[in-house]
Amino acid sequence: MGKQIVILNGSPRRKGNTSALVRAFTEGAEKAGHIVREFFLSDMNIHGCKGCFSGHSTKECPCIQRDDMDQIYPAVRESDVVVLASPLYYWNLSGQLRTAMDRLFALEENDGNLLRGHDRFGVLLMAAEGHDFEDVQAYYSHLMKHLRWTELGHVLAGGNADVGDIDGKPELQQAYALGQSI
Repeated sequence: MGKQIVILNGSPRRKGNTSALVRAFTEGAEKAGHIVREFFLSDMNIHGCKGCFSGHSTKECPCIQRDDMDQIYPAVRESDVVVLASPLYYWNLSGQLRTAMDRLFALEENDGNLLRGHDRFGVLLMAAEGHDFEDVQAYYSHLMKHLRWTELGHVLAGGNADVGDIDGKPELQQAYALGQSI
């Protein structure tokens, strides 16, 4: 039986290099029989975490804020794999993705921890102008350890500043193969 895969796409460009990685990964995953649901975060209304510790993980909408995270919470709850897709911004994930990740904390609050553990897996897809992914890899590794998710792999595509720079590069095939291997 196929896995439920959620992609949190933190790119601001629908046709950018990160989105090309997402498309390749999705094609591979769907060919392998998995169900993929992508959230293009830049088009969503997601507010920053208020740090209020008022979330209730077992509620349908665990956060006290009502915004488009209400679409993401149930998908992540039901997922087997969460893919973090982002351009590299100042050696880290984009603000769109970081904001959504911060808000997922509501699934860890009060009534039980519905985010951490639960036999969930993580994947990282990134495109960047440069090639220095060391800091974001450290962050991602720490995040996976905290969440107790198993890392399934990553594709880090450097040298891609302008839209379309990634076309024809081996990282697209790597993303496809990673999606198909799940």
